Amino acid sequence: MEDIKKIAVIGAGVMGRGIALVCVRAGFETILFDMGQDMLDDAHGYLHDFFKKSVAKGKMSQEEMDASMSRLSTTVFLETCVADLVIEAVPEKLSIKHSVFLSLEKVNAADTIFASNTSTIPITQIAGALAHPERVAGLHFFNPAPLMKLVEVIGGVDTDPVVLETLTRLSATLGKTPVQVSDEPGFIVNRVARQFYLESLRCVEEGVTSPEAVDRIMESTGFRMGPFRLMDLIGVETNHAVSQSLYEAFFYAGKFRPSRLQQKMVDAGRWGKKSGRGFYDYR
Repeated sequence: MEDIKKIAVIGAGVMGRGIALVCVRAGFETILFDMGQDMLDDAHGYLHDFFKKSVAKGKMSQEEMDASMSRLSTTVFLETCVADLVIEAVPEKLSIKHSVFLSLEKVNAADTIFASNTSTIPITQIAGALAHPERVAGLHFFNPAPLMKLVEVIGGVDTDPVVLETLTRLSATLGKTPVQVSDEPGFIVNRVARQFYLESLRCVEEGVTSPEAVDRIMESTGFRMGPFRLMDLIGVETNHAVSQSLYEAFFYAGKFRPSRLQQKMVDAGRWGKKSGRGFYDYR
């Protein structure tokens, strides 16, 4: 399998734009796709502002910033996303991921690697609908992608070991710390972290304390961000979708039961920073 030179990132939301930033910063020509031009424009501005702040802090030169931005292209046409590696960062719904990869499989070469940034959906399920499941793997970044070092590299039942080794080497090239993980629900981090969120939510649901108090306590013990601030950053609806997915994957085990409070927040459109209100008010 040839070295990866060109990367396509599908989805310009919080994770997609962060992954695209990591890729162009590491020297890869990167195509960023989204259905909405407004989302792409916002993502382009995010990269520009991030790099501008890095220049101001002396972490990179203006020349390095210009070179990084020149490696980014954006598109609203999925069929133009032809690359050596495709990284999907679309909503956590299996049907959406299948639709994206089935469309991309028609226009990409037989040895293009398809990687999903899924938090919980089994890679084997994603790969099962494709003609070449051996080239499908998980490449799970963490938010914020430009800053968080860990990347989970996940192989499905049919994933070619060469694909996993290629993605592991790529992750290191991107400046990340890759960990190869089995294709089990939640992989490692989301399985362990789920209780960090769910028990915190239950404390508030049961009137034990407030979101602010939970965050203050957790941050005072060494966490950089408490669970409620982190949910607002990730997206309350995204975090809730992960809980629902894990609940189903573990055959409705009680410890993974999603939060009623979080469901109400999702229903009210209080999704965190992206919507202006979550557990905190950002307006």
